Amino acid sequence: MKLAQVGYAEQIQSLKKEMNAIILAHNYQLPEVQDAADFIGDSLALSRQAAETNADIIVFCGVHFMAETASILCPDKKVLIPDLQAGCSLASTINAVELVSWKKEHPDAVIVSYVNTTAEVKALSDYCCTSSNAVKVVESIPKEREILFLPDFFLGSYVAKVTGRSKMFIWPGECHVHAGIKAEDINDKMQRFASAEFLIHPECGCTSSTLYHTSTGEIDVNAHILSTDGMMRHVRESNANQFVVATETGILHRMKRENPDKAFIPVKEEAVCKYMKMITLEKVVNSLMKKRYEVKVQDHVAEKARKSILRMMAVS
Repeated sequence: MKLAQVGYAEQIQSLKKEMNAIILAHNYQLPEVQDAADFIGDSLALSRQAAETNADIIVFCGVHFMAETASILCPDKKVLIPDLQAGCSLASTINAVELVSWKKEHPDAVIVSYVNTTAEVKALSDYCCTSSNAVKVVESIPKEREILFLPDFFLGSYVAKVTGRSKMFIWPGECHVHAGIKAEDINDKMQRFASAEFLIHPECGCTSSTLYHTSTGEIDVNAHILSTDGMMRHVRESNANQFVVATETGILHRMKRENPDKAFIPVKEEAVCKYMKMITLEKVVNSLMKKRYEVKVQDHVAEKARKSILRMMAVS
């Protein structure tokens, strides 16, 4: 860590104590931001941590919809995001107006929204879900009901295939990072690292085809389709010592730190989310010192959105 970063890290620790603040960081954040955080995780884990914390201030090192979720679950706390421009390409693929219009075409459908959505979209949803619990959420809904799943097409396709749901309609949204991971990237890496275990996130553009081709034997790899925290648990428990990882590369820092005797190879070095990398230690310091930028969801929106999030957490 550079000298300036060391100084920022020390400031952060001091300011946290002074302000009774907690720092949450997503698995895709910069290494030094992860190292300064009190808790690192995926969307579901961070949502739970936000709901359980006794801190007065939550500094969310992630993207905007995550800070919104923390605000929804903790209306009595001040939720800060160090950079307001830290958005999400997937969340921006659908808005409340588009969802209302889609719902009119399927008035009796159950709406399941991936947590990577705005508060307004969550408020119109019956359930939220994450990549780690999407299958469980869909399985909890009666089979005769239509389901509108949004916004991630690849996660939705994966869930539909696993659950066998025929009445599931999927919004054509995608994460620009995961959509860029292709089957040829997997085949190339697995040919070079044939003995490695293969870990893939269900948002990846090749997930559905990988699931299918693995089941038919056309792709002969030891594939594990997991959320980011699911990946972390798996590598801790596995006897393998080499893993090819198909998700945003930020998670490799945590994997290496917690498992120094194992090797981790990204499927694609360029799988980097520019939004996740916008938050720096300097911005975290400024966020704490100046209490910026606060993310606050309007009460009437938060009340409705909270119900869909709590339904998700009850299923999980």
